[in-house]
Amino acid sequence: MFRKTLNQAHSDLGTSDLDKTLQREIHLARNIQTTLLNGEKPKLPSGEVSGVSIPARLIGGDYYDFYPLADGKIRIVIGDVMGKGIPAAMLMILTRGAFRSAAEATQGPGETLTAMNNALYQDFRKLKSFVTVFCADWDPGSGKFVYANAGHDLPVIVRSSVGTIEPPELKGVMLGGLPSQVYKEKEVSLQEEDMVFFYTDGIVEAQNREGGMYKLERLVPLLIGHSRKAAAEIEAVVTEAIHDFTEGLPQRDDITMVVLKVGKQTTEIASYSSPFINASCDFL
Repeated sequence: MFRKTLNQAHSDLGTSDLDKTLQREIHLARNIQTTLLNGEKPKLPSGEVSGVSIPARLIGGDYYDFYPLADGKIRIVIGDVMGKGIPAAMLMILTRGAFRSAAEATQGPGETLTAMNNALYQDFRKLKSFVTVFCADWDPGSGKFVYANAGHDLPVIVRSSVGTIEPPELKGVMLGGLPSQVYKEKEVSLQEEDMVFFYTDGIVEAQNREGGMYKLERLVPLLIGHSRKAAAEIEAVVTEAIHDFTEGLPQRDDITMVVLKVGKQTTEIASYSSPFINASCDFL
């Protein structure tokens, strides 16, 4: 009887009304995701860090976050959930919750990723999914940049005096890949005017009409040439370069980047999620 009543209700509602309801809920989901990506902006004694996420569909599975620590450091995370659209966005929310809980209770990025994997593993295993995550602690006072990696691409580090430097190689199993993982840490000393560029693979794997990928070979010289600009300006430069490279093709994957600039001036965290991209965009 209940099933019959439910089916009758759907029939009475009509396809058009159902489509409108679905569209409203998708837009609500995007608003929720955008709000979460635009969290509070912690104050820093030195430097600047900014993030932007441009989903391939109306909502996406990429994730970045900033978490201020009691000792004056800032914990930065960027992640890429397997898949796109609503399913990936739901898993992104799980990832965010795990990061926020772990960041408050752990001593460093390695412990944070270990705690996140412990929290997420069973759920991701059931769903046959995973998420790659790069997590780092930056100390604006000392310049120490300590990081741990769960299957993600290492960031590009541009040293103002010499160009790019290679961060020590550090690999780790993606979150949800294997149980009981312990994630190790590496450290780099950042100097004034250095820049660290975190990214998801939607940037380097963006394709043009011939099927060629953007790749690090194009990204790195671009970052070197614009490394002295403000973080938001660097994000705009990279976004425009990808748009030009793909010649207006539809975006294939979520694009997310975080730019860390080292400096002496007191500044604040700035973050935004692109407001001008929609599910039917011709951006990439």
